[in-house]
Order: sequence, then structure tokens, then C-alpha cells
Amino acid sequence: MIIRIWHGWTTPENADAYETVLNTTIVPGIMAKRIPGLQGLDILRRADGDAGEVEFITAMSFDNWAAVEAFAGKSRTGSVVPPAAREVLTRFDEHSQHYEVAAHHEPIESGG
Repeated sequence: MIIRIWHGWTTPENADAYETVLNTTIVPGIMAKRIPGLQGLDILRRADGDAGEVEFITAMSFDNWAAVEAFAGKSRTGSVVPPAAREVLTRFDEHSQHYEVAAHHEPIESGG
């Protein structure tokens, strides 16, 4: 499995608007493409009080590199940032990072 990580930052005033765009437009648009091998997409949010920004991370899970390419193109790492997102982001990663899952561990169920 391949995990694609991307970061974007916005102001505290625009954070809710960006999260809304992600959840109502961007993510549904990605899912509507029915990309073979796309397993899911998680959105993480963190207020960075020191920098006065709100950081968003998207973590997309893919079965393999072919699935990543179906989403991002042959270059694999280029950011896919629609105009609606660019309007409220102050900055973002130009390239995503990709990690191959080396191991995944499930919690042990208690016998209770």
C-alpha cells in the first residue's frame, strides 16, 4: 500500500471554509472519479498557534503506484490543488510525499 501525504496551510479565519470545500467539493470530486486502487482519504487538521496558521494534511491510501499515477499523473508527486482550494490556502506543498506501508498492526482483542 502507498500513502500519499500532502500539506496545506490557511489562516484561522479561512480554516472552516477550507474544510468545507474539502468535504463538500474536493473529496466528493475525487471519489466520483472511482480511481481503481484508491482505498481512502483522511483529512487531518491542526491549529498552529505559534505560526498563526491552521495546517491541513491529506493522507490518501492507494493499492499501488499505478493507482497513484491514475490520480496524480505520471510524475506521481505533483500537487493536485483545485482553484477553490487555492482561493483560501495561504501556502501548500507543491509536491506530495509518498510512503510504502512497511507494516500495519491491529490491536489485540481482549478475551473479556
